[in-house]
Amino acid sequence: MKIVLGADQYPEYINGAATFTARLGAGLAAAGHTVDLLWPSAHGRHDTYLEDGVRVHRLSSLSLPGRPRMQVAAPLTTGRQVEHVLQIARPDVVHVQSHLGLGRTLLRRAHEAGVPVLATNHFMPENLLHHVPVVRQFPQTASRLAWGDLERVFSGADLVSVPTQRAADLLRASTRLAPAEVVSCGVDLGRFTATRPLGGPAEPRLLFVGRLEEEKHVDQLLRAFARLPGTSRARLEVVGMGSLRVPLEALAHALGLGGSVRFLGAVDDDALLAAYGRADVFVMPGTAELQSIATLEAMATGLPVVAADAMALPHLVRHGVNGRLYAPGDVAGLAADLELLLGDPALRARLGRGSRAIAQVHSLTATVETFERHYTALVAAGTRLSEPDRALAA
Repeated sequence: MKIVLGADQYPEYINGAATFTARLGAGLAAAGHTVDLLWPSAHGRHDTYLEDGVRVHRLSSLSLPGRPRMQVAAPLTTGRQVEHVLQIARPDVVHVQSHLGLGRTLLRRAHEAGVPVLATNHFMPENLLHHVPVVRQFPQTASRLAWGDLERVFSGADLVSVPTQRAADLLRASTRLAPAEVVSCGVDLGRFTATRPLGGPAEPRLLFVGRLEEEKHVDQLLRAFARLPGTSRARLEVVGMGSLRVPLEALAHALGLGGSVRFLGAVDDDALLAAYGRADVFVMPGTAELQSIATLEAMATGLPVVAADAMALPHLVRHGVNGRLYAPGDVAGLAADLELLLGDPALRARLGRGSRAIAQVHSLTATVETFERHYTALVAAGTRLSEPDRALAA
């Protein structure tokens, strides 16, 4: 098949939707499909190149007001550039990853061209609203309007998917869209793997991977880490970028954590895999996770996980089986769980085996194959007339 993927999220601003889109595109190309992928440019300039067998189109972009390191597809050029890609690619199916600027334009243009569309939702209002200060004063109204906007855009798709059942339940409760298909974002089980000897290191390491934004609550992790007894000799590594990096570094300094915390920023896949390999416990305090690819990756490498009991995280983290769940915002509870795992290498090893076992059902290969089946069904169903059919009908 000829497949066009589009996402408003892009790889330089590391997040789950961008990671999923890149890996899905590479997996589809490896399976023999022709894949064109549209992303906003990280530098503003329109560009096209080949990567991992995928023809990548970086659309002209602008900095998001108030967030100079975040780019969005330029409104005045997106339509023309999307139409150009569709004319070149002549896709059998289009798969969008968001309902925002690029995603909605691509969905609309595919609809006009008679190409079936699958839309995957990675969005929660909490992921976006804190980037728009004016609406933070009215969170309930803003959330309702945001869901309404998503419903209007995704109602034009032929099929909607989400990564977890919790995400499907949330979409059903928040919109009038038809029930969504549940397809895990998946993880490369062959690549994300590690072996850890029993009997822990002298300085056990905690690891967080994710965007440094408000809904990730890394500040709570730092405060919990500061509560650990000095005898633990633990270290914390924080991987990721975001608007809160400087304030979080200042908080770590104010808490007297000094050299015990390292902020590594954005890293490539090899460095990320090395970070998982160094770690002994993975921590995810985020409360707006529709799945959490970082948590899946950590589990695949055999790490026990301490996570907030919020949104879709309990679908991955099972208390006492592969980690610990604590009440969101409970810094003391988080600290207690961290202290428990850091002090018990045998418990870490058992929970780590549980993580690896749970991760097995989230194979990236299975994810690619599932989307292949959905694409094939959409094309076979002929939900819309193709352009030649339109001409004949006329």
